[in-house]
Amino acid sequence: MGKSFIFSRINSKFIIISFSVILLLVFIVFPMLNLIQSSFIVDGQLHLESYKEVYAKSVNWRALTNTLQLSFAVMICSIIITLPLAWLVGRTDLPGKKVFRTILVASYMIPPYVGAIAWVQLLNPSVGYMNSILKWMFALSKSPFDIYTMGGLVWVMTLFYSPFAFITISRAMEKMDPTLEEASRIAGASPLRTLWDVTLPLMAPSILAGGLLVFISAGSCFGIPAIVGMPANIEVMTTRIVTYVYMGDGKGIRDATALAASLMVLANGLLFSITWLLGRKEYTTISGKSTRPNIVELRSWKWPAFALVSFYSLISIIIPIISILITSLIGSLSKPINLDNLTFDSWKPVITSSQYLETIWNSLHYATVAATVGTFIAIFIAYLLVKTKAKGRSIPDSLVTLGGATPSIVIALALIITFSGNFGLNLYGTAAILIISYLVKYLTMSVRTISASLNQVHISLEEAALSSGASWIRCCKDIILPLIAPSVVAGWFLIFMPSFYELTMSLLLYGSDTRTVGVLLYDLQTYADTQNASVLSVIILIIVLVGNLILNKVSKGNIGI
Repeated sequence: MGKSFIFSRINSKFIIISFSVILLLVFIVFPMLNLIQSSFIVDGQLHLESYKEVYAKSVNWRALTNTLQLSFAVMICSIIITLPLAWLVGRTDLPGKKVFRTILVASYMIPPYVGAIAWVQLLNPSVGYMNSILKWMFALSKSPFDIYTMGGLVWVMTLFYSPFAFITISRAMEKMDPTLEEASRIAGASPLRTLWDVTLPLMAPSILAGGLLVFISAGSCFGIPAIVGMPANIEVMTTRIVTYVYMGDGKGIRDATALAASLMVLANGLLFSITWLLGRKEYTTISGKSTRPNIVELRSWKWPAFALVSFYSLISIIIPIISILITSLIGSLSKPINLDNLTFDSWKPVITSSQYLETIWNSLHYATVAATVGTFIAIFIAYLLVKTKAKGRSIPDSLVTLGGATPSIVIALALIITFSGNFGLNLYGTAAILIISYLVKYLTMSVRTISASLNQVHISLEEAALSSGASWIRCCKDIILPLIAPSVVAGWFLIFMPSFYELTMSLLLYGSDTRTVGVLLYDLQTYADTQNASVLSVIILIIVLVGNLILNKVSKGNIGI
């Protein structure tokens, strides 16, 4: 009787966990391996012909070099901007640090393609708001800025991907062991000399890790290059892949597969580098003696620094949001912007149109299903990683990380070539393939959050319940889940919000009945329906903002998008 009870208890645990692992193998590992294999096969033969043919074309080489140059430029600019900002916010007596911290990571919350639309409205060389104001102020004959350039592309991508560097660098600064800095100051070094000779060398791994995160994100981005770069004829790898897929024939898919496999190898190779660097960072800069570094007094530089950070916050976040809001309220784009020309008339067709409401509902529906299923799977993957000693328990976590690190465009293409009927399962154009793509990309965020919470639940609580005769499922329901409930809710939102406004995967995977809000917004911007695009952008921002406020409330400010 005892053996039977133990067997059923273990059986229930490992059946559920095994099912979660099988899902990862089917929808992450198998499509990725199939993508790589397909990139080496032409007419049933295994060779490098696809790569030779693709990279023999100058447009693809130009796209590759543009991607690398753009990613490198965005990485460097992000580090140059965020390093002093992270130091001012995390290590000095700068006034309003909490407010600035929220503002500086707010662009991480805004969908990148919405930010691109905002900056097109501001710096369009013909009718951009900011260009028009500068021409009027300085009596200029031509616009001083043109968003449709490589410089404009770098600017927009830097603003919306620099938070990756800011978050990584600022957290490391706040956890740094202050002993060496204190020794430097005691020896007579100035705060600036201490920063240069002590702080920066200790921070080098975190700076590089944050920079590489920006590099991967910039290289994997589609929305900003499509909205800002393509009108300027600046092609990158992601836009070339989409172009090939839209050809709709076998050769286009084959060429897209070769480019996608190249991008996947680059992104995941850099992921390994980031993991290694973060490991070194924790070893060299964090000590158990203290995690409260000394606060540097800015003295006479306090208010100039405050003005500088305020100006950057205004330019990077506040002005773009105001631009989209004003455009959504303009009655006629051909008339000057004044109170008489501001109205909610342009909102009425959007909030009453079945076309818009259906896409918003689709996105809410798919994001809700993805978040619910993803959170369920994340709980068991996190449990396997944290609460068991099974061999290979970290493999599912690594598979989830692989999916999160793989560019969205690669995930979409891998799912297309795998689940379009080739293996007896045709999901292309269905809601199912959209939900699967969201899970593959965003599941890692939920697993990380829930794992951190499970680490704080002592094993003795579970052992006591099991010893009292409770089943493992009952133990999870009555003891573990109530204790980690805030993290479970946070993990749910971490999948829901990016899934709701996702563009890249949705653009390749949607069908006639499964159009999402990201796809609709992209189409509106592409076909120059500026006002409706702005209205929809504001609606997206409101939904994301509300979700982020709930997430911050549940996590007590520790987690946010």
